[in-house]
Parts: sequence; structure tokens; C-alpha cells
Amino acid sequence: MNNISSQNPFFETYSTLHGVVPFDKIKTEDYEPAIQEGIRRQNAEIESIITNPESPTFANTIAAYEKSGEMLQRVSSVFSNLLGAETNDELQELAKTIMPLMSEHANNISLNARLFARIKTVHEQQDKENLNPEQQKLLEEIYNGFVRNGSNLKGEAKEKYRALSKELSLLTLRFSENNLKETNAYRLVITDQSQLAGLPGSAIEAAKETAKEKSVDGWAFTLQAPSYGPFMMYADNRELRRELYMAYNTKCTHDNAFNNLEIVKKLANVRMEIARLLGFDNFAEYNLQERMAQNSDAVYKLLNQLLDAYTPTAQQEHAEVQALARQEQGKDFTLMPWDWAYYSHKLKDRKFNIDDEMLRPYFELSKVKEGVFGLATRLYGITFKKTPDIPVYHKDVDAYEVFDKNGKFLAVFYTDFHPRAGKRSGAWMTSYKGQRIDKNSGENSRPHVSVVMNFTKPTPDKPALLTFDEVETFLHEFGHSLHGMFANSTYESLSGTNVYWDFVELPSQIMENYAVEKDFLHTFARHYQTGELMPDELIQRITDSANFNAAYACLRQVSFGLLDMAWYTRNTPFEGDVKTYEKKAWEKAQILPTVEEACMSAQFSHIFAGGYSAGYYSYKWAEVLDADAFSLFKQKGIFSQEVADSFRENILSKGGTEHPMTLYKRFRGQEPTIDALLIRNGIKK
Repeated sequence: MNNISSQNPFFETYSTLHGVVPFDKIKTEDYEPAIQEGIRRQNAEIESIITNPESPTFANTIAAYEKSGEMLQRVSSVFSNLLGAETNDELQELAKTIMPLMSEHANNISLNARLFARIKTVHEQQDKENLNPEQQKLLEEIYNGFVRNGSNLKGEAKEKYRALSKELSLLTLRFSENNLKETNAYRLVITDQSQLAGLPGSAIEAAKETAKEKSVDGWAFTLQAPSYGPFMMYADNRELRRELYMAYNTKCTHDNAFNNLEIVKKLANVRMEIARLLGFDNFAEYNLQERMAQNSDAVYKLLNQLLDAYTPTAQQEHAEVQALARQEQGKDFTLMPWDWAYYSHKLKDRKFNIDDEMLRPYFELSKVKEGVFGLATRLYGITFKKTPDIPVYHKDVDAYEVFDKNGKFLAVFYTDFHPRAGKRSGAWMTSYKGQRIDKNSGENSRPHVSVVMNFTKPTPDKPALLTFDEVETFLHEFGHSLHGMFANSTYESLSGTNVYWDFVELPSQIMENYAVEKDFLHTFARHYQTGELMPDELIQRITDSANFNAAYACLRQVSFGLLDMAWYTRNTPFEGDVKTYEKKAWEKAQILPTVEEACMSAQFSHIFAGGYSAGYYSYKWAEVLDADAFSLFKQKGIFSQEVADSFRENILSKGGTEHPMTLYKRFRGQEPTIDALLIRNGIKK
């Protein structure tokens, strides 16, 4: 072994507890040689499949292919995860080399005619083998994956596919990089204390800390959610709200190096071209072939059903907020987007006497964590043990060993809660190692999963006190992590969250339902200073206010779904103006006046760089599922062991081993309807 490989932690199986990633030993210069070696090893594994003199079978072709690339997977999962959670200029520069390399390697495999010939033979002759349902699903997934990645293309078309997928890889990288840099580049610095009027102490303290971090005087507000959200909700100074809103909503549209407008066009066009090359009318039809929705008609049917059901209520909600604003500002006052959070909050406070600052003291992060972990213990019997011996990639990250109800090791779980310059915005669940069962030893190799958030940070005077929305976000991402932790499949590519994209949000969204349940809140929601339980009447106000502006919020999600579908149902190249196209695409779902300069597309990472292309509707699709599914918990008890066991057995542990509707009906006993969602949101009685 040469000197590089002997010092590179990626070159050997990790010798750490549970084989976790040795973050403390990894250096930036380790990635590229490890990626190169991972590619070399997988190429050798593929070559041995191709040159096997025996006739192609499930075992020597499909199972062997599924097992290939173990080293490459280990390296690339660390690299891509840290690119989102703890990046820097060096890593981003390296990504410009690594991403095209990975894309080229993926193409070399999927466009390998000899490998595909063997896979095709097994697919055509599967009746000759006694395959179980999971093996059949794996065969189907691998065969379809090759077809969908260009294996049936010939000659020039094959080379065209290679070029387009490489271009796509680089464009998504640039889109994300620009978005992060533009977010980090902005700050609103206030030195006149009177301009802080209306802001709660928690927001002012956090802004003081940010100013210190950035070495400026006064108070600094950023475009990161824990800073931006409270400012828009509480700041009395309308002009400053407008300034911050415009900074956020014009990200990546300015005449500078971070402009994404041309990249948006290119991403939409490249995806369209790939789809048409593969024989589909547009990218949505290509993507939806492997979704519960199946086609764009079904997506539009859902979005239009929601539009019809929610628009009248959303208009009433808008009229109420507008009326309050006019009471304060005069009858000619027009409510603008930078006014919505501010006056909505005032109306909510007036109606329900409740706001985030009233709730924050009861949502101290360590207590919320105890509550969420405790919920998993109560439902599924699992326990969490904080393990400082497990290396982490940043001092803010904690690592836990998770044990099943029988005491057996279940998973490794990382939590990363607070924003920082190297972390992209938003919240997500990811994994460093998937679950699988080793065919030879029978060992069930357990997963390592992670949740990454951007929650309110502690200050010198206060611990991290979360908003109600942040508690819901925690529950949401934790639901994804349970899907990962409970994975129990033979094959890694079918385990955990490897399910249809419009099914993946069910395990996360069902957990959000607990946020308004008194019996759950009483397990952890205590005042951080007095230790007093959150009073019942305050919980009742949370419940009463749960549907406040729910219709407006629904239409906002529908508008994002419409925008997504507009970009990806195109079958001709887009050469127009991005802002104009956007405004036309979602106008049916807009309640507030539109702002000429604002542009969502240029920063809409979900659909341009985050895997939700022609898939943003899946949040609402899964909401229909989760409302229907949680109604069973409501019926039998929110902590019902029977329902939880069934949900674990039929949904969480099954991954993508069967069609999601088959799994859902096995759990629920019926297909979902939109009714439970309409009832939950108070749209239907």
C-alpha cells in the first residue's frame, strides 16, 4: 500500500465504533484520491460481473451489481453531506472536479452495453428463477434505472446523454453555491436602537451576537431563518421589513457572480432535453413514471382540487389581515408581502392571544429533544444514548447510539441544530450509511442517519429557545430519521428512505401532528426558568390557532407546486424572462400582490438543485396521506402501541421493497382520500 492510501481513512473499512465515519481523521486532500480509488474498485467489480463466464442470473448479476461500489458510496456520502452541512471554499472548489468525475463514472456504468445486456437477460428470464418479492423489486428497479439512464440509447444519442448529465451535475452545484454565497454575503446592520421597535428580546439578543461574530457595531440581521423570520414578524419599521424582504426574495438575481437566472433556464432546458432524449414528452413525465402520482395529470388534479377547496377561505383570511392593517394604517393601505407576517401575527395574537415569544420559554432545545426522543420511546420502545466517543464533523453536532426495544443496537443518529456560514439554509435528514443484510453472514448492517437544522441559537443569557414552527420542523426531520433507523431490507438501495419521492414525506409529516397534542406537549414543554409545565389553556390556544391562515399556507405550497410543474412540463427550450414566466406560472394561487423584482426560481434549491424537480407537489400529496394515516392514531389513541407497531412494520421498516400504495393500504386498510386533510384544516366539517 502506498503512503497516500495508508494515511487516507477512506481506503480501509473504518475501525471506529459501529464503523462510523472517522470525521476527526479526514482531510480535504483525502477526498479526490479516495473517489478515484472508489471508482477504480467499482470498475473492477463491474468488469468481473461482465466477464463472468456463467449465464446471467439474479445472484451473479443483479445482487453482485447492487453490492458494487461500497467504497465509492462511503466517500461520496461524506463529501456530499459536508458540502451541505459544513462546506468551505476548498470543498466547493474540489466539488467542481469531483462532481463531473462522479457523473462521468455513473454514465460509464449505466451506458455500459455489456453490463446492461446481462441485466436485460435476467429481466427477460426472471420467470426461470424463484425470486421473492424483494428480489423482484430490486431487479425491476435496477433494470428501469438503466433504461431511464440511457442504456437503450445508441451511438450519438448515448454521447449526448453523457454530455447533458455532466452539464446537469455542474449546473446544480453552481446553483447551490451561488445561493449559499448570496445568503452569507448579506446583512442588515442597525445602529439606531429605535429601529428595533417591536422586536422581542430574543431576536435583539441574537442580532447583537451576530453583529459581534461579524465584527460590526449594533445589531446584525441575516437571511438565515432564525434571524429573518422574527424580523419579518415583529419589526415595526415597515421600510426595514421591505428591505430585508427584498434582499431575501431577490437572491441570485443581481448583476454579480451569484446570479442564477441563466442557470435556471439551463437547468430546465437540460432536464427537458434529457427526458426527450429518453423518449418522454417532458421532464415531469420522465420523473413521475416512478412516483405514486405517475403522471402530471394526477399532480395537476391534486393541485387544482386544493386550489378549489382552499381559495375561498384563503381570500377570507387575506381580507381579515388586510382589515386589521387598514385599522392601523388607514383605508388606502395595501398589504404587501413584507407586511403579511407582521399583520398576520398581530391578528393571531388578537384572536388567540398567542405568539412565538409566549411559547419559546417552554421550548428549550434540550427539553424538546427529550420530548421528541421520548415520543419515539413511547411509540416504538427505542432509546437514545449520547456517545461522545463517536467522531463528529463540527463541535455543534451530537452523536447518539439508538437501541431497539429489545436492547439491540439499532442505528447511529447525529443531530446538527444551529446555522453557521458553512451550512446551507433549511432542514434535512440524510444518511452516512444505509441499512442492508449481508447475504453470506446474515448480519443486519445498521444505518447511520443525521438530521441537520438551522434553529435559533443560544445567547450568552439564554439557552436555545425554539419557535413552535421549529418544534414542528424537528418532528418532521425526526420522522424521516425514524424511516432511516427502522430500515429492515435485504438490499441497501431499497431500504429506509429509498422510496417513491411522493411517499417519502409521509413518515416525516405524520410526526408533525403531535406538535398540537396536549398529552405529548405535557411530556416535555416546561418553562426553562421555572420548570412549570405549559399551562393547559396555552396548549388550548395552540390547538385553537392551529388552522390560523391554514388556507393561505396551503395555497403558498400549491403555488410552489405549480411553479415546479410549469418549469418541468415544458417540451420546448425556454429562452424567455424567468421572472415573467414565474409570475404567470403561479398566478392562480397568489393572494398577495406580486413584487416585480422578486424571483423565487433563482433560489428555489428544492426544484433546481435538491431532488424535487417535478416533485414539489409531493409535500401536499404526503399531507393527504399523513392526515388520513394520523386519523387512525386519533381514533385508537395518539400513543397507540397497536397503530405504532403497524406503522413501523408496514411503512417504516419496509423502505421501497413494495409499491407504496400496497404498503399504505396494508397499514390503513383503505386508499387515502383528501377528506381527512380538509377536516384537519377546518375547510370541511
